[in-house]
Amino acid sequence: MIIRSLLDTDLYKFTMMQVVLHHFPGAQVEYQFHCRTEGVDLRPHLEEIQRELDALCDLRFGEDELAYLRGLRFMKSDFVDFLGLFQFNKKYLEARRSDAETGGIEIVIRGPWLHTILYEIPVLAVVSEVYFRRMHRGADLAEGRRRLRSKIDLVRQVEPELEFRISDFGTRRRFSLEWQEEVLKTLKREVPQSMAGTSNVWFAMRNDLTPLGTMAHEYVQACQALGPRLRDSQRFAFDKWAQEYRGDLGIAVSDTYGLEAFLRDFDMYFCKLFDGARHDSGDAIDWGEKLIAHYRRNRVDPRTKQLIFSDQLDFPLAIKIARRFHGRAITAFGIGTNLTNDVGFGALNIVIKMTECNGQPVAKVSDSPGKTVSKDPGYLAYLRQVFGLEPADKT
Repeated sequence: MIIRSLLDTDLYKFTMMQVVLHHFPGAQVEYQFHCRTEGVDLRPHLEEIQRELDALCDLRFGEDELAYLRGLRFMKSDFVDFLGLFQFNKKYLEARRSDAETGGIEIVIRGPWLHTILYEIPVLAVVSEVYFRRMHRGADLAEGRRRLRSKIDLVRQVEPELEFRISDFGTRRRFSLEWQEEVLKTLKREVPQSMAGTSNVWFAMRNDLTPLGTMAHEYVQACQALGPRLRDSQRFAFDKWAQEYRGDLGIAVSDTYGLEAFLRDFDMYFCKLFDGARHDSGDAIDWGEKLIAHYRRNRVDPRTKQLIFSDQLDFPLAIKIARRFHGRAITAFGIGTNLTNDVGFGALNIVIKMTECNGQPVAKVSDSPGKTVSKDPGYLAYLRQVFGLEPADKT
């Protein structure tokens, strides 16, 4: 069994789920799986994937896991009590062959947001691990360990004054559960001063690491259907977040509609209220420079704000970014696939994205070509018009 705990997921799934319980408990959503890697055929692995997904529905939170969640300062007791009753329901998930999809399979998650939000990360981790253990059975991880040592050597050479901090964001596309935990233990042992934590709550609990995460694009996307007016949906999402967390967990995702639309909505109030923002598409240096300039225009000292970088990072790029913004802002780096699936075989580029909320299409418009998400071209065009976006990338 690949997924052995319901905590084996990203922290931001729980932080968003708490907002859903308290503010949008009746929301209905749809998510769709996409494999972006050309030439991959997942159809021969579908039966095993389905068995692993069925096994998810047998899992429950243990008392020790609930106690751990209850000990996190931002988790509220009624939410943890709800998790004590939570169980995946297989009627909300369907995985089947689809010759129309890259990869040859289709996975659709559809049902109450409160009961489907936790599916994304374990489903992706299952697909990734099933694929790699079938295609590279008994793989020797010596190459992965060699690459990890090279990364650790790079970190050790970084100037101490940079206070270079990395965290693991790689659960969804990992090579395997065991490899991800080995990577985390190695980093904690070899470069503890640079290891900020992990997005994976189970590994954080098991290895005495800090769990990290706030919000993801799906939260802002859902607010397109849940807010009072589409043009105000991003501000509505941030307002509801602040209402729930009262200044805690203050890292805003910045690219649901692209950076320029984010900056228009992220006014002085949000600049002062939130601790910072997370980069996940577009040029990282350009993003950082524009965000710093935005803070200054809003009479906020950017040196007090966090710039979190998490888009397809490797270690040389993260170090370059840290040096660029040293002394100008607080930087931190969430590294995903380059940590948890850099063993010599080439990771799958797989995603699960929200496509509907309450029967209405929702979309994400990215600063990176190919990362825009929408299943309805008409709605996407309307969204671009409402937010004043150029039709620059392809879905």
